Amino acid sequence: MKILFAASEAAPFFKTGGLGDVAHALPKELAKKGIDIRVVLPYYSAMPQKYQDMTEDVLNFTIKVGLKDVYCGIKTLQLDGITYYFIDNQDYFYRPSLYGHWDDGERFGFFSMAIIEMMEKVDFIPDVIHVNDWQTAMVPVLLVDKYHWIEAYQSIRKVLTIHNILFQGIYNPEILYHVFGTGTNILREDGVYYYGDVNYLKGGINFSDVVTTVSPSYANEIQTPEFGMGLEGVLQYNSWKIRGIINGIDYEMNDPSADPRIPYHYSKQEKSGKAKNKRALQERVGLPVEADIPILASVSRLTSQKGFQLIQEKMEELVHTREVQIIILGTGDEEFERSFLYFQEKYPDKVRSIIDFDIELAQQIYAGADLFLMPSAFEPCGLSQMISMRYGTLPLVHETGGLKDTVVPYNFATGEGTGFSFNGFNSYNLLGTIYRALDVYEKQPKAWEMLMDQAMEADFSWQQPALDYIEIYESLL
Repeated sequence: MKILFAASEAAPFFKTGGLGDVAHALPKELAKKGIDIRVVLPYYSAMPQKYQDMTEDVLNFTIKVGLKDVYCGIKTLQLDGITYYFIDNQDYFYRPSLYGHWDDGERFGFFSMAIIEMMEKVDFIPDVIHVNDWQTAMVPVLLVDKYHWIEAYQSIRKVLTIHNILFQGIYNPEILYHVFGTGTNILREDGVYYYGDVNYLKGGINFSDVVTTVSPSYANEIQTPEFGMGLEGVLQYNSWKIRGIINGIDYEMNDPSADPRIPYHYSKQEKSGKAKNKRALQERVGLPVEADIPILASVSRLTSQKGFQLIQEKMEELVHTREVQIIILGTGDEEFERSFLYFQEKYPDKVRSIIDFDIELAQQIYAGADLFLMPSAFEPCGLSQMISMRYGTLPLVHETGGLKDTVVPYNFATGEGTGFSFNGFNSYNLLGTIYRALDVYEKQPKAWEMLMDQAMEADFSWQQPALDYIEIYESLL
């Protein structure tokens, strides 16, 4: 079975979020299971030099972007047993950031056409093409509308994964002519038409054989007005082909017994290193070294989607009523950045706000904290709660999307659980759940230890998700 996996980012080359992690880890696991999978990505100038030095030029050709002849180079490299292809065009991909440019519609329109035209030229015609999010969602559309005449492509099956439905790729209908060089055949409700515009993601949903999301709960949520972001109707219409598959995390990169980024290694069987990591974390961020004071931490983009308004609203009350230390790591909305820096200044012995993107410190927080706060308003899957459990740091989450599917709330009667959760997105419910978690930490140390064990035992490797995707691929063939 041959799979071409198309995405706009993938670690370790370039990553802005969860898509980058998935596009790295899932193909790697599929390759281990004997699948002939190759990955195609843009060749951004942001690629670290060591990987640029590993790439080889394969070929180049021109693509019609509207009326323009545009250069398209194909580079390749091998990593972890996978062949990666990179679509090279300096005008489109040599930018200071991956996304957020005035011509993103054209950039990823070119990328989508380049993916398709590349397949024959590199002699890799997949059985299934697996595309991800709006940046590649036009590939299934174009295979049907623009490239259907190519006989070799006619049997390719199409899978689309929605990682976050908030981003859809919505553009003026002129883009069909000026970029894709097509007519308006697909400018209809069961195509790409969206309130007078073209919606790339809607097209991908309509033209794919299977649509997956990154958790079963999110697959249901996006079919409602609350979470569908305007696409709930098309998702309901296509509900028969929607599947929810939980993402995994990379168990080699996130292993407390071997992680080179944390000072002390430990395991479920031998946890003494966790207390040492807590002390090292307190020393690193400049908080008082107190073994018995619980550390509540968050590593995230500082946005309202991630629920930071709830933490903001109850920060004063929390630090006044309980003995805690709070560590926030991340960048995001200026309002939250300023607010958490204010709390740090006001409560220097209790709050640390590090407005930065620091992968090493993030791992040390996972290893050294006691409670991991993740009160997202919505969360397609989430990886941080799974990483925190792997490191024995108990997650506290809002019951939504993948958070609901991965965190088993503590049952005071039976002892079951891998963390804490609250239903009803408001700061009152968040604070009440924090208080309940702190009561367990302070008054029931054996129960806390048992929860840590159960969290560390939970299996969030890519083993099962990879089997789920193989089952989908095989069902299409």
